[in-house]
Amino acid sequence: MILAIETSCDDTCAAILDEERLLANIVSSQTEFHELYGGVVPEVASRHHLELINAVIAEALTVAGVKLAQITRVAVTTRPGLIGALLVGVASAKSIAYSLGIEFVGINHLEGHIAANYLGPDPVEPPFICLIASGGHTSIIHVQERDRFVQLGQTLDDAAGEALDKGARLLGLGYPGGAELDKLAAMGDPGYATFPICLNRAGNLDFSFSGVKTALYYFLKQKKVDEVEKHRADIAASYQSAIVSAIINKTLAAARACDCSRISLSGGVSANSELRGRFTSECEKLDLKLSIPSPGLCTDNAAMIASAARYLPAVPFPGYLSVGAVASGGFAV
Repeated sequence: MILAIETSCDDTCAAILDEERLLANIVSSQTEFHELYGGVVPEVASRHHLELINAVIAEALTVAGVKLAQITRVAVTTRPGLIGALLVGVASAKSIAYSLGIEFVGINHLEGHIAANYLGPDPVEPPFICLIASGGHTSIIHVQERDRFVQLGQTLDDAAGEALDKGARLLGLGYPGGAELDKLAAMGDPGYATFPICLNRAGNLDFSFSGVKTALYYFLKQKKVDEVEKHRADIAASYQSAIVSAIINKTLAAARACDCSRISLSGGVSANSELRGRFTSECEKLDLKLSIPSPGLCTDNAAMIASAARYLPAVPFPGYLSVGAVASGGFAV
């Protein structure tokens, strides 16, 4: 019986997993607090985690119909993420594990996104190519076994979700920006303008999205206000298309290179309608199987952390008291 905690960014999450049965998956969003600033403020996120963590864990136990004494393993995201936010989750998880005298598992947030594919009625079986695209990460992972991965590519600067959010801000859209950009782009012509696809070389599976943000900035700066207003949807569609094209092209190239017939999408950007639509179309053409976890398992959640904890070694009591949080580090191979 696993209690999992996820606090790597601005969502306070707790889940209960009993072997293959997900009994509870609670997510408390802070969107309304960060909307005032147009993005996540680390200090604000950390303070709200402190306020919410105990209540969210209690709710998970109540929904699952489980008492704290029944928990046999505690799992928590230890890296990467906002350091203050991570520390709240790690401290809570260690306190619970120590008080119960049970084992503890520290989870890489990206391994959690991969493990989301093992939940639900139709779990994905390795090998497969997993694209993780979110506000903080863009990585292509070759999942060979449930506990064995090879990172094939990653962003060298900004993540895809960050690029979408920043593009939305440049276009004067609301928060969260990625979702607003997606809505506007659906009404526009992606062929209106051409934005760069960086690192667009054969064999290169890394990403770079800082250049496309800069290109949008200067594009808007050179246009008259009335022209931007008239073609705002077209600009949004063109900008989003460049980001989506980079993601799809490199992920399909990775599948070819590894001779993998299955691709999985994970992370918040996988909710993007153009990304899902174009990926579905391309996979059908190439006879590839495409798997996308349910929306609640794509964004940050603790169920995916609990899922990962089933396949990774645990630290026995009380050896985990020295475990800390790491803000950076990316994917550990």
